[in-house]
Amino acid sequence: FKPGKLTMGMGLNQVTSVNYDLQISSMVNNAEIEAVNNINGDGGISEAYISAGYLLAKNLSIGVHGSYLFGSTIRKNQLTLFNENGTQVGSTSEYYERLTISDVALKFGTHYYFKVGEKSNLHVGAIYQGLGDVNGSAFAKLAAFGEASDPDTEGDLILDNEKGSIYIPSRYGFGVSYERVNKYVIGLEGQYQNFSDFRNFLGDPLELREAIKLGLGFQIVPDFMSVDNNLKRGTYRVGLEFLQTPYYINQTTINDLGINFGASIPVNQLSLMNLAVKVGQRGTTSAGLIRENYVNFTLGFSLNDNTWFYKRVFE
Repeated sequence: FKPGKLTMGMGLNQVTSVNYDLQISSMVNNAEIEAVNNINGDGGISEAYISAGYLLAKNLSIGVHGSYLFGSTIRKNQLTLFNENGTQVGSTSEYYERLTISDVALKFGTHYYFKVGEKSNLHVGAIYQGLGDVNGSAFAKLAAFGEASDPDTEGDLILDNEKGSIYIPSRYGFGVSYERVNKYVIGLEGQYQNFSDFRNFLGDPLELREAIKLGLGFQIVPDFMSVDNNLKRGTYRVGLEFLQTPYYINQTTINDLGINFGASIPVNQLSLMNLAVKVGQRGTTSAGLIRENYVNFTLGFSLNDNTWFYKRVFE
C-alpha cells in the first residue's frame, strides 16, 4: 500500500428496511360484506462491503465499492370477512411471502477537487451502481391464519424456496461541495434511479416511476486542533433531503421530505462515534392516501487504523 495513494475500508450497512403495519377495509362487490385486510411487512437487505480508493492523478481519485448483499423481507396479508352486523363470516385466510437475497454488487465512483483559495477547495464527484439481476429465493403460501409460513401445513403452496432474481435498475449520483479546510463544508448531491425498469421475482413490472433524491448539507468542526476536548474536535452536520419515491398511487407521486442532524465524536485516537437523527414526513392526505410523520435514529462506530499498513523501520 502506498500512503497518500491507496486507501481501503470495510464495514456493514443497511441497504433497505421494511417495516409497516396497515389495516384496509373495503366492501365486497355485490354483497353486504366488509373485507378487512391486515397487511404488514418486516425485514430488509444488508451489505458487507469492502471499498478502495486510488489517487489516479493530481487531485483525481477513483474508487470501487464491492458488496455482499444478504437479508430477507417478509410480507403478510390476513383477510377477514364481516357481515352488516359486524359478525365474522366465512373462513379467514393469510398470504405469506418471504424473499431472501444473496448476491454481490459493485459501485464505482470518481472525485476531483479544485483549489479555490489557500485553504479552500471545490469538490465534484459522481457514482454509478449497476445492480441488475439480484439473485435470491422466494417462498409464498396461502393458508389459514398463522399457518402460511409453515411449508408443512395445509394450504396452497405458491413458491417453495424457488431460486430466481429481481431486477433492480442502475443508480446514478453526483455531488458538489465547497470546503474550508478543517473548518466547514457545504454540499449538494443528487441521485437518480428509474424504477419503471424494475422486475419482481416473477418477472413482472410494477407501477413504479423514477426515484429522485436531492440533498443539501452543512458540516462544521468547531476546533480541529483541540487536543483536550473531543467535542470541539467533533464534526457536526445538518441537512435537508427531498426524495421523490418510485411509488405512484392513485395518480399521485409519493414524496419524502426530511431534515437530518448528525455528529461524529472522537472516542480515542482511532475511533469515531457517529450519531444521526432524521425527522421527516412521507406521503400526502390527498387522493385518499395517508401521510406519515417519522423520526429515525442511527448509531454507529468508525475505526480508522492505518498503522498496520506501515513497514517497520526498527526491529
